[in-house]
Amino acid sequence: MDGITDISIPLLKSLLRPRPQDGHKGTFGHALLVAGSYGMAGASLLAGRGCLRSGAGKLTVHIPRNNNDIMQMSLPEAVLQHDWDNTCWTTLPFSITSPPPYSAIGIGPGIGTALATARILHETLQALAHVPRPLVLDADALNLLALNPEWFSLLPQDTIITPHPLELLRMQDAGIDTGNAILVAKGHPTTISIPGPQPRLYRCPWGNDGMATAGSGDVLTGIILGLLAQGYQPSHAAILGVSLHALSGDIAAQRWGRHSLMASDLTESLGQAFRLITSSTASMP
Repeated sequence: MDGITDISIPLLKSLLRPRPQDGHKGTFGHALLVAGSYGMAGASLLAGRGCLRSGAGKLTVHIPRNNNDIMQMSLPEAVLQHDWDNTCWTTLPFSITSPPPYSAIGIGPGIGTALATARILHETLQALAHVPRPLVLDADALNLLALNPEWFSLLPQDTIITPHPLELLRMQDAGIDTGNAILVAKGHPTTISIPGPQPRLYRCPWGNDGMATAGSGDVLTGIILGLLAQGYQPSHAAILGVSLHALSGDIAAQRWGRHSLMASDLTESLGQAFRLITSSTASMP
């Protein structure tokens, strides 16, 4: 791998695609998010907001039944798909006999590591082997892969994984070679490893310690999912998603201060991060 490239605003501007003014919600993709368990509805809420704020046309969130009311009230823009179980993920989010209607899929935030959830993750990855879709995996999906490393070979090509340091260590200790996936190694700085005949490594120069707070990674997963749903190449979705997330954190820190940042502040600042990239006169946070 040749060196490391620092991401720049001109690079982001070259990757960000114009939105057609005559587009409709079908133009901008249908994302599926599998997230949350009983007591962890916030994970699906934060990731869902990140997805919709990043420009996805439609979002379906697969959740346990007990999370219905909080999601229905807090994220009315999303379509809810209920699991048969009241507390965790136990059923396939699409028919195994027909192609899923989704343009991209995100799995992991807050799903837990129950045996039934592990089993259905395995079945979902097997189904996607036959009808691959752009995929981003985070949090407990990665913890389950660390417990079942043989499943890693089922991931569709160019799957994006977004581990924090402990999750990455668990995967490495399990003997998983992450080199076949696009690896977003969260931290300060966050790095993005893109495999291929000519592997590339990118470093995000933005972000701050205020983002080291519960739920921040869920927002990142949602942003990347939203970009994938719109048809961005996985490598571009990873670079843009990480950068938009970090820029939102810096913008939010200016408003609330690093000590007081919450994950939901990132989604509130995402629009300004987009404007910073698209405007040639915008100033850096």
